[in-house]
Amino acid sequence: MTLGEGVLSPVELTQTLLRCPSITPDEGGALSALEKILTPLGFTCERVTFSEPGTPDVENLYARIGDSGPHVAFAGHTDVVPPGDPADWTHDPFSGTLDGNFVYGRGAVDMKGAIGAFIAAVSLLLHERGGKLGGRISMIVTGDEEGIGVNGTPKLMEWLKARGETPDWCIVGEPTSKHALCDVVKIGRRGSLNATLTVRGTQGHSAYPQKADNPVHRLVAALNRLTGEPLDSGSQRFEASTLQVTSVDVGNPATNVIPAQATAKFNVRFNDLHDSAGVEAWLRERIAEAAPKHDLEIQVSGESFLSEPGKLAQALADGVADVMRYRPGLGTDGGTSDARFIKDYCEVAELGLRSNMAHQVDERVVTGDLLFLADIYAAAVARLLPEPE
Repeated sequence: MTLGEGVLSPVELTQTLLRCPSITPDEGGALSALEKILTPLGFTCERVTFSEPGTPDVENLYARIGDSGPHVAFAGHTDVVPPGDPADWTHDPFSGTLDGNFVYGRGAVDMKGAIGAFIAAVSLLLHERGGKLGGRISMIVTGDEEGIGVNGTPKLMEWLKARGETPDWCIVGEPTSKHALCDVVKIGRRGSLNATLTVRGTQGHSAYPQKADNPVHRLVAALNRLTGEPLDSGSQRFEASTLQVTSVDVGNPATNVIPAQATAKFNVRFNDLHDSAGVEAWLRERIAEAAPKHDLEIQVSGESFLSEPGKLAQALADGVADVMRYRPGLGTDGGTSDARFIKDYCEVAELGLRSNMAHQVDERVVTGDLLFLADIYAAAVARLLPEPE
């Protein structure tokens, strides 16, 4: 990326955002910083706050440039997870320090770096096209991706639809890269289901087990049933569904007392062979066989989805090939993302930085990756928006 007059640096943009302590769901000055950056480029910016009883209010930003023609959206989030103890970091997690070839800060990878690359790409296109785009570009930025995902992207997309501003394509800047920058374009994600299983028994003396009903034994048997038989072996576009036990708790301080109940928590990542209702039925059937007396609480974070690859996926793959001289694969692995809320409105694909440092102490990004990523975004959008007349 050649930085010249009117072309913004993705490194400096990322540093500006990293200096905002926007721990979810707090805006932390990040959306205000974006408004100050985007407005001089010609964007119209709107701050939208959504609320729902029992959840924190969340500020979001919608920025748009261009009045007609094809509409490309960039979607991302400025909220970040807590940094932990700042003393464990080489540099203050909200300093945006440039040290050698790295920019340090919470959110550098996930995903303020991608937002910096979004903006730099638009500034590059405006420079190359003489201030005209040949279509519309928008920024859909939420402060609720690392949180519960209620008052952010899902409501923002509904709001856009009601205004008649649904994009034709949407690029989500999640850190999708594995081994090399932009080696994977994500076109879908597995669904995610969290469960809390409480098995009830009868408390008693461990010397007289015949007078008690040990819930720990039944819980272990239930978990064995769940983990001993996989849901599937994968599908054409998805890897196998998985179930991972994340917690087992009895809370029993005594060694000679059989407890009255035992609890376990687990997470299921399921592919397109299932929906959450089918997974829940599969769970309940197996648990009931091993532990008749139980309670099972289910929370679904998202269903599995596939955004059928079309013009957007092709443009991103071609953009990577132009800049990096290799073609990315198409993937559906990893955790959930806000793409699950966008896929019902338009073709959506995810492409971003390398994910190895996300959420870690000393989270950092290579400056060269930011420059290349901005070039890739610009090359992709140039394929989607025709040359202006």
